[in-house]
Amino acid sequence: MNKQVKFIDWGLTDYQEAWDRQEAIFNETVALKTKNRTENTTVETPNYLVFNEHPHVYTLGKSGKPENLLLDEEGLIYKKATYYKINRGGDITYHGPGQIVGYPILDLDNFFTDIHLYLRTLEEAVILTLADYGIEAGRFPGFTGVWLDADNEKARKICAMGVRCSRWVTMHGFAFNVNTNLNYFKHIVPCGIDDKDVTSMQRELGKELDIEEVKGKLKNHIAFLFKMELI
Repeated sequence: MNKQVKFIDWGLTDYQEAWDRQEAIFNETVALKTKNRTENTTVETPNYLVFNEHPHVYTLGKSGKPENLLLDEEGLIYKKATYYKINRGGDITYHGPGQIVGYPILDLDNFFTDIHLYLRTLEEAVILTLADYGIEAGRFPGFTGVWLDADNEKARKICAMGVRCSRWVTMHGFAFNVNTNLNYFKHIVPCGIDDKDVTSMQRELGKELDIEEVKGKLKNHIAFLFKMELI
């Protein structure tokens, strides 16, 4: 079991470019696992934890409904946003500057083969990061992601999640609102949920955060919870 994980920050990256990079790493890892199985070899599979931000973009998951995007082609151009139908789970979400988008491309055979535990562990890392800033967060029963006031009518989501997993290799991941422009969420039905609010650390704390500092805390919590050795 290879616990080493290569951490990479791609910075502000075009969504299609980031998707292509993910797919390349994902496909190489799946191919290596297939080769190990068919040729009875034991070559270690690599693991990656990628952080980045994207220019304004809406993405629709496999189970999503296109009508949850409330903008037409002209509206997307006006908002300087792009739109992609992609191969992760979940419905529609928004990515943009000021948001930490995380792509763990892991071989879960190196950690644990339980996709629900995988999602809960990523959520826990975000919950612990928010606690570092005095923000109490948790889970909303029946939904993925991280929420504030999940037990009452003020429930609001601060981190969305949607993953793809094949042969226990993961891609896609989470979108954590730090200094995100929340106005862009008004043009979708976020994650297909039309009666819940979306928030950010900036909105909750009333000030802009040092996103690099937040990334550092989040990265360390992920590494601790998964027992990773970051390289």
